[in-house]
Amino acid sequence: MNLASWLTRSGLSHPHTPAAALGSRVVMTYGQLATRAAKLAGALRDKLKLNPGDRVAIAAKNSPDYLTMLYAVWHAGCAAVPANAKLHGAELGYILEHSGARVCFASKGLDADIAPHAPSSIERLILIGSAEYEALFDADVIDIAARTGDDLAWLFYTSGTTGRPKGAMLTHRNVAVASYAYGAEVDPVSPGDAILHAAPMSHGSGLYIMQHVARLGVQVVPESGAFEPDEIFALFDRWPNTSMFAAPTMIKRLVDSETSCNVGNIRTLVWGGAPMYVEDCLKALDRFGPRLAQIYGQGESPMTITTLTRQDIADRDHPRWRERLASAGKPYACVDVIVAGADGEALPVGETGEILVGGDVVMAGYWRNEAATAAALGGGYLHTGDVGAFDAEGYLTLKDRSKDLIISGGSNIYPREVEEVLLTHAAVREVSVIGRPDAEWGEAVVAYVVGDAPASELDALCLSHIARFKRPKDYVFVDALPKNNYGKILKTELRTLDARRK
Repeated sequence: MNLASWLTRSGLSHPHTPAAALGSRVVMTYGQLATRAAKLAGALRDKLKLNPGDRVAIAAKNSPDYLTMLYAVWHAGCAAVPANAKLHGAELGYILEHSGARVCFASKGLDADIAPHAPSSIERLILIGSAEYEALFDADVIDIAARTGDDLAWLFYTSGTTGRPKGAMLTHRNVAVASYAYGAEVDPVSPGDAILHAAPMSHGSGLYIMQHVARLGVQVVPESGAFEPDEIFALFDRWPNTSMFAAPTMIKRLVDSETSCNVGNIRTLVWGGAPMYVEDCLKALDRFGPRLAQIYGQGESPMTITTLTRQDIADRDHPRWRERLASAGKPYACVDVIVAGADGEALPVGETGEILVGGDVVMAGYWRNEAATAAALGGGYLHTGDVGAFDAEGYLTLKDRSKDLIISGGSNIYPREVEEVLLTHAAVREVSVIGRPDAEWGEAVVAYVVGDAPASELDALCLSHIARFKRPKDYVFVDALPKNNYGKILKTELRTLDARRK
């Protein structure tokens, strides 16, 4: 089972069918994409001397070439390490070192950011679009490497409570099952349908690539390379039957935009990464009609734990419609989801506990981290760290997030990672980072600081060590942080105090 075979099949059967577009322009057919990926795979094996199982990093912004690189890596029998292009060079350097990647493809500008932090394991740092990159396509086409369903396909780096990201090992089977689930329960794809990649292809949006390749869909990348509502609406007009994965904040920006489009061209707007406020969901439904779907998942169970379908969201006549809108939906057919107590046993309907997930979509474990793997997969289930409860009809409502995770604009931010940076300032004695509810971003990062460091210096410190989107939007200076008898900072109490400040 090699995911690359899906592209080869499409390239052989429908070589002239559009496969990739930049804005309104088709830039590759399936025949061209399949050939280009097979040639790059040949270069990986024959020119760069990679072996099956070796890791290849892709630190890149969205582009049609992302498809070529991803499928070339699989075609060669290697494992892809897609990295968020928004990360700081030092953060990218850690991912490269931890994954043991031998080759890294990088977008223009990111190569310069990565170079000072690149570990010795990186043999080639290749700028996408450069002469060096294009020369790789002179290689001969090679046959697809044999892979099993248990072989590593995608090393998905997701933040951890220690501040260091963990690499969730997604196998060919994991990604295939997630793709089947998407097509069966979220957004059925027909030949010629489009997927608009306005969110990072290194994460959520990228996990919807495979189903569209299998079903001869068109992968559309905005020409601006950014999320601009005017451009998004223009692309909806250009491409009939278009779907898009987005964070709730992106959906909200579309709803608030005065630009119009032919909503009949929108197949599905899928949101995930964070819950959407019910009122925001209602506004989106009023504007776009019955074209909304919600998914709940994690990198460890990629995009596939529960889903709230288009039908559920649009069913205004159901007596519990609004309650369903506030839920995360029902478990996918391919997973077993339970709400468990401290002993790991399933709790009765209505009781709150940790959400556990089992099934072929759940990761194989964390790369080079046996202790974290044992903790996350104890008892045969993925322990999500999220807290929720089922209702009598099987809908799951998320009650809270453990581990103090902050979700801002659909991106996961762990407080300790930010705290550790702030604590390197000599004038910071203590610090605690929390999420503050924010109408636009879902949550805003707020740092409570004991000390007298200027906020401007703390901002500069963060910008030099972590991604811009992780830095605090507000610094609150206090004499002391609330703690319990054991000296542990009480973030729950801190959130209550923060809410009173408004």
